[in-house]
Amino acid sequence: MRTKKQFIERLGKMRRNVYYDGNLIDRTDELQMATINTTGLTFDLAGDPVYKDLLLAKSHITGETINRFTHIHQSKEDLHKKQDMTRELCKVAGGCIQRCMGIDASNAINAISYEADKANKGATEYYKNWLKWLERFQKEDLVGCCAQTDVKGDRMKRPSQQKDPDLYVRVVERKSNGIVVRGCKVHNSEASIADEILVVPTRALLPEEKDWAVAFAVPSDWEGVKQVVTIHNLRDRKVYKKGFMQGATDSYTIFDNCFIPWERVFICGETIHGAVGALLFALFHRHSYSGCKPALGDLMLGTVALAAEYNGIQKAPHVKDKLAEIIRVAELGYAAGFTASELGKPEVYMPGVGFVPYGPGSYIPNSIYCNVGRCLTGEAVYREAEILCDIAGGIPATFPHEADFLNPETRDLLKKYTMRNPDVKVDNAIKLWMHVGDLLCSATGGIALVGNYHGGGSPVMESIAITTQYDIEARKKLVKKIAGIQD
Repeated sequence: MRTKKQFIERLGKMRRNVYYDGNLIDRTDELQMATINTTGLTFDLAGDPVYKDLLLAKSHITGETINRFTHIHQSKEDLHKKQDMTRELCKVAGGCIQRCMGIDASNAINAISYEADKANKGATEYYKNWLKWLERFQKEDLVGCCAQTDVKGDRMKRPSQQKDPDLYVRVVERKSNGIVVRGCKVHNSEASIADEILVVPTRALLPEEKDWAVAFAVPSDWEGVKQVVTIHNLRDRKVYKKGFMQGATDSYTIFDNCFIPWERVFICGETIHGAVGALLFALFHRHSYSGCKPALGDLMLGTVALAAEYNGIQKAPHVKDKLAEIIRVAELGYAAGFTASELGKPEVYMPGVGFVPYGPGSYIPNSIYCNVGRCLTGEAVYREAEILCDIAGGIPATFPHEADFLNPETRDLLKKYTMRNPDVKVDNAIKLWMHVGDLLCSATGGIALVGNYHGGGSPVMESIAITTQYDIEARKKLVKKIAGIQD
């Protein structure tokens, strides 16, 4: 396994293909260091006795100890540990731990490549190629990101109906030694610091949409790949520093007539399994959300409680009611994810059929509970921000900048007039209100809210999944029997 230092050294050697604000930048540019430090926790904490039981796993390929972020779930326990690992690390990072896209995409591709080969009766070697790629991924402890969401163009039209067929990533040429793809994937979190980009379809596909049914993996600096990145950093501080300064990035990943050798292609034209791949990545990622969103709930709970204390209103009844609301959502989201793990099987839900065996025996979390938990917690993010806004009051919107607290002309006066609770040291209050401002009033805080609402699939997508997979007809029959209704 790698160290954080080795991770950074590898990034520094990669080909420059990342564009930011009109400039071509190095992956280790200072602007990206907060993001690199966040992902770096997944290396640093792997050897920490407190976290290593969650962060380490045994490879089902080699039997060697690997980082769990490169692992394929082999049991219910693996699913439980992935959820708990995500929650614990997100609490350390103060938000998204960033590396879950790689493990979630890997588990999806692991299943679909196996099933595509089985359906093709030996005519393809997707799964063999996948295992070879996966072994290297695990051995070298690589960071993966997932490129799933296409730009989609006219969202009322299918891929094959678009005026420009490149608005969904597609195969434009098949060669004896590989394929050529073209298109753009968006919202690719941490692609700018990833070792490998894993590509999966974004939606269900018709039989005639084979060109869009493609899954593959390439190094993030691969020839023919360009990234246009947005970097989400908080305002730096010189004296009133945070305990940990988190960062994040998102890329538009453009495949510009990009050649992919067959050994890196894991499905190509298998529309049914492309559709399952789209659903499975979303499912695994929503399961990860049942770890990260409860962690965000833990962090929001602490922030609201401190805001109440520093305002001197911690004993007010309405404060306790709001704290209870945050706890309910966080723990119900975690409970849904825990149940999804406990009910996990090597099965996938097929509409009109039900749960059927799928993949080489690796475990898939229960889809109903993954979607219920993600929908419940995703819809709550703006409500929780509203709670923090209510308890904090107007302070974070108009709070002075750090330099004003350092200027001898204003320092002592500001410290006098920003103190509210005399039992709280004024410097601690300053740090808290700056932190609340980061969450509620900064560009990065606003971006995080949008990401927490939509990441892993917007709530409407979970609602669709829940209602199409839940047996509503069986419940209607229950009520008919009780009501005495006879058809």
